[in-house]
Amino acid sequence: MHILLGIDDTDNLETRGTGHRVRQLADWLDQNRLAHPMGITRHQLLVDSRIPYTSHNSSACLAIETESGNDVWEAAREFLLRESAVGSDAGLCLAEWNSISEDVLDWGRKAKVTVLTMPEARETASKSGIRCEGLTGTHGGIIGALSAIGLHRAGNDGRYLWLPGLRELKGKYPVHEICALGHVDRVCTLEQVELAPDSVVDVGEWIRPILKNGKATLYVEEKNHEWNIISKDHIKRLSN
Repeated sequence: MHILLGIDDTDNLETRGTGHRVRQLADWLDQNRLAHPMGITRHQLLVDSRIPYTSHNSSACLAIETESGNDVWEAAREFLLRESAVGSDAGLCLAEWNSISEDVLDWGRKAKVTVLTMPEARETASKSGIRCEGLTGTHGGIIGALSAIGLHRAGNDGRYLWLPGLRELKGKYPVHEICALGHVDRVCTLEQVELAPDSVVDVGEWIRPILKNGKATLYVEEKNHEWNIISKDHIKRLSN
């Protein structure tokens, strides 16, 4: 069963961000044999003075394979109640991949440009059969958690914070190894030209594929006759 977990606002100004917490959750689910983590994406939402957020107003989506959505829900809920920071407004949503409706995709798109409310989030989740719960504080994190599910499922927003083996890649590798070791789907130029499998790419120290057309896409450019991933700032601009 392919499931998406949307998570938001687990932190405060003194703690690591939600992305870090979701990576810990992925490890915990894996270690306890409750799920097989497939990837974590970060999604930038609207920054507006009317919206309370810790630093950037981004949320995260964890994609997993599991035999029991119920067990994963209870485990994720327990983990976040235990690990979310004091003063956080943590929210958790869970959706089966094939049941995510167009309303949820639209919710994600709206969260990037519009101020949304908790009652609207609960109504949208309920209509779509998505489990949704605020766990700490005001429960406001449900807005971003549901948004992360919609944006990840739509397949054209955000960047990967984690894929199996991705963060261990440092330095130069042929494209086929980047894909095999880091679970990247595509390595291509900004003009969508895919590199040959034996082309060597310097992935540097900060490798963050972008979610594009439903695939983990690593964008590269040629510098001094060598292939390099595009700059960190460029990745952020494309994925935000």
